[in-house]
Amino acid sequence: MNTPDWGMDADFQLARAKAFFHHVLSVVLRQPRELLSYEQVREKLHLGGPIHRGLQTVGIDRIIGSVDRYRDFDRLFLPTQTHTEQRWNRINRAWYREISLPPVLLYKVGEVYFVIDGNHRVSVARARGQEFIEAEVRECVARVPVTADLGPDDLERLGERVDFLERTRIDQLRPAARIESTVLGGYDRLLEHIAVHRYFMGIDQRREIPEAEAVVHWHDTLFHPVVQVIERSGILEEFPLRTATDLYLWVMDHLHFLRERPGREQADPADAARDFLQDWSTGSEMPDE
Repeated sequence: MNTPDWGMDADFQLARAKAFFHHVLSVVLRQPRELLSYEQVREKLHLGGPIHRGLQTVGIDRIIGSVDRYRDFDRLFLPTQTHTEQRWNRINRAWYREISLPPVLLYKVGEVYFVIDGNHRVSVARARGQEFIEAEVRECVARVPVTADLGPDDLERLGERVDFLERTRIDQLRPAARIESTVLGGYDRLLEHIAVHRYFMGIDQRREIPEAEAVVHWHDTLFHPVVQVIERSGILEEFPLRTATDLYLWVMDHLHFLRERPGREQADPADAARDFLQDWSTGSEMPDE
C-alpha cells in the first residue's frame, strides 16, 4: 500500500473522535463503555488457572477487557488517551504495509477475553474492520457463566453468586439447581434463608446440622417446590428481566405477611407462592422490576 505516513497517522485522530462519540452515545443509552479490568474480574470471580490453550483465532468483539490498559481504550477498543498515539500509529503503519505482527496474548474467561499483551494491535485491528485476530490463549476457570455483555453491575452480581456457590457448594450438591438472582444482595438473603432453615432443622431434630445437609434440605423442601410453582404458573413471562430465584425471594417476603392473617398462621411457602400468584393475577400491586 502506498498511503503516506501522514494519512496513516490521521487514522488515530479518527479513532479518537469515534471514541468520543461512543462515550456520548453510551451516556445517553446508559450502556457501559469501559473495558473491564482483568484483575477486578479475577478477584470478584475467584478465577482458577490459567491453563495454556495455545494459538487460536479469536473474535475481536469477544475481547472485553485488559490486564493493565483498560483505561487507555473503550469497550470497542477505541483509544481514549492521547499518550497511546505513537505506539498506535506504529502498529497502524505495520498494518498498512502488511508487516506480520506476532499473535496477541489473551486470558480467556468463560466466553470472553482479556488482553495481557497486544492492546494496540487489537485496537488497530478492530479499527481496520478485522473480525478475528490470532492469539495465544490462557484459559482461566470461572465458576459462573461469563458472556460478552458483562458490565460492572453484572460483575458485582456474579461476584455475589460465586461467593454463594463457594459457601454452599450447591452446584456440586445439586448440579441441576439453577439459582440465579439479578438483585444486588439477593444471594446474601438466600444465605440467611439457609441459616434460618438450618437453625430450625437443629431444633426439630435435636442435633447439630452440618451445613451441607442444611443446604440440600433447604433446596429440596423449600426453594425447589416454590420455584416449581412459579415456573408452572407462567408468571416469569411477565417479568422478563427477573428470574425464578428473584420471585422466590418475593414469595418468601410475602409469606411473612400471609402468616399475619387470621387463620393463615400455618401457611407454608407453597401456600405463599400460590397466594402471591393469586394477588398478581387479580391485579394487586407487585414488587417493582
